[in-house]
Amino acid sequence: MNKSIYLNSTLLTDFYELTMANGYFVRGIGDREVCFDMFFRSVPDGGGYAIMAGVEQFIDYIKNICFDDEDIEYLRGKHCFSEEFLTYLRNFKFACDVWAIPEGTPIFPSEPIVTVRGPVIQAQFIETMLLLLINHQSLIATKANRVCRAAKGRAVMEFGTRRAQGGDGAILGARAAYIGGCAATACTIADRDYGIPATGTMAHSWVMMFDSEYDAFRAYAEEYPDACTLLIDTYSVLKSGLPNAIRVFDEVLAPMGKRPKGVRIDSGDLAYLSREIRRTLDEAGYPDCKIIASNALDEFIIKDLLSQDAPIDSFGVGERLITSRSEPVFGGVYKLSAVVKGDELIPKLKLSENVGKMTTPGFKSVWRLYDNATGHAIADVVTLHDEEINNDEPYLLFDPEHVWKSQWVDDFHAVRLPVQIFRKGECCYESPDVSEIRAYCARQVDTLWDEVLRFENPHTYYVDLSKPLWDIKNQLITEARIATNPRRR
Repeated sequence: MNKSIYLNSTLLTDFYELTMANGYFVRGIGDREVCFDMFFRSVPDGGGYAIMAGVEQFIDYIKNICFDDEDIEYLRGKHCFSEEFLTYLRNFKFACDVWAIPEGTPIFPSEPIVTVRGPVIQAQFIETMLLLLINHQSLIATKANRVCRAAKGRAVMEFGTRRAQGGDGAILGARAAYIGGCAATACTIADRDYGIPATGTMAHSWVMMFDSEYDAFRAYAEEYPDACTLLIDTYSVLKSGLPNAIRVFDEVLAPMGKRPKGVRIDSGDLAYLSREIRRTLDEAGYPDCKIIASNALDEFIIKDLLSQDAPIDSFGVGERLITSRSEPVFGGVYKLSAVVKGDELIPKLKLSENVGKMTTPGFKSVWRLYDNATGHAIADVVTLHDEEINNDEPYLLFDPEHVWKSQWVDDFHAVRLPVQIFRKGECCYESPDVSEIRAYCARQVDTLWDEVLRFENPHTYYVDLSKPLWDIKNQLITEARIATNPRRR
């Protein structure tokens, strides 16, 4: 079964991608080879790192780019595209090379996370969907990882389907949340299509449908004796819900030889209530009955609950995760970095008054240096694409904006992060199963220092430039400034 939800979305694009493509075609430069990079400028929520996600859906999208008759007729009706260009689109065949950092990898600002090289019409056209897919899933995977780290090993269930921005936000959001560390989802279709465990028991409406809370709990226990988790806050957690739950455990489950799975609370003072619930359950002979908490949770609320020693075993996190409510934009961008003329690759630089918006020129790659003694990541280095970093020689790291800040590192090993996913338009990469990506993500986050992982004022993880790349960038900056300030020549 093809899991892509973007099978017929060629025109899910910004209109200017098409007007530029037509212009390139008419001007005779549509086949000119170029390089583009996707990167982002800041980590959401002021965090120390982000998590790469969305590559599988980007691959599916590229595989299915096709301008059908309906698309061509629509574009013809806009009266701004040449017939020759429309014929080109009708016969469109993707021919670019594409590299991407694998899903689940911690990523950092200013480094290329996707690189595209090929004909400018094609490399430019895929911009919108690339940004849409990678930005969204990387945002949710990053938020999920923060929430799961706050839970300190306790399971986090993604409960946000009904709060997501649309169906794809729910489905792909569940996938991204699982990559980030969530143990399960409430989204059934995400279980069917991606194998993410779907979980769920009852809503307050189930309890209210019966003549009494006890009757509702009894009916549920009789129907699901092996998976009995009861929602106990419809009326009063301590005066009604918990006593009725224990009565059902005693009268229905115990005679069957079954044990309850848990009780869930979705309102009230979760710290106080969970302590009282734990004490009462233990006294009633159910120390193995888990306590699940939900109700507009996020990483900060979970962290506060655990700092108060709330005996909560797992968390259901909904709207604040699936929408990344605290910072709902990832902010990845896609910029031209080089143009090929003849046999020469010409680096391109966007110069800006805002230093943060300046781009890094050239056809590039990214390396991560790991300390051999600790296994921790030391820094990332953006290099020219054909550069190699020799593990057997000391390597000089320096801040590309403050070059006097430098240090030599040795006893390390360097790993090239991007993998090639398309070669001349043909997919050459098989996406891992999402459970493999999730496990890989957990291992990679463990390579980061605690100072990078902390929620408040995290240490800045260094993304440096190689000396050859820095030389090219510095030369282009100098040339651009001279060109715009002729008196300083």
